[in-house]
Amino acid sequence: MTEKALSSEQMEILISQLEERFYKNMHRHEGMDWNAIQAKLTNNMEKLWSLYEMERTAGEPDVIGYDNGTSAYIFCDCSKESPKGRRSVCYDHAALESRKKHKPATSAIDMANAMDIDILTEEQYRYLQILESFDTKTSSWIKTPSAIRGLGGALFCDYRFEQVFVYHNGAESYYASRGFRGVLYV
Repeated sequence: MTEKALSSEQMEILISQLEERFYKNMHRHEGMDWNAIQAKLTNNMEKLWSLYEMERTAGEPDVIGYDNGTSAYIFCDCSKESPKGRRSVCYDHAALESRKKHKPATSAIDMANAMDIDILTEEQYRYLQILESFDTKTSSWIKTPSAIRGLGGALFCDYRFEQVFVYHNGAESYYASRGFRGVLYV
């Protein structure tokens, strides 16, 4: 695989996985047509590469909406818990650099940028929880307002007691049960 390009075999396997997940989870995207989605995917190799990275890191991406303004399908990580391949990361690069000892391998923002995806906003996270229950045992970093980040904090969410909870932590913190969920517009 060259940088941000998939082999034809990787592309075929990924599209097959996405199609299977699409049909197994129709409640996430009622009324949408897989053929139209697949046509968009096959005409956008960079986005397909990002979806491959989401899949590779155990995010189980699936379509959760359509943006009429941009004519884009919205893919989001739909793994039941925060993606395993993206846990034990602090919030951003500044937080990573601020740690003197026991640094994690990377940060949520750095990893998302490398994958060409965005981490979820609070609004996106709350919408995802309407579709079904996610993060009942884990938590996920969410996009943090600059005022909070400027004070050294960062936000994360989980779903407990049939409610979405938004919490704060030092941006440099990291835990084995906290990762991040990504969103991609195709």
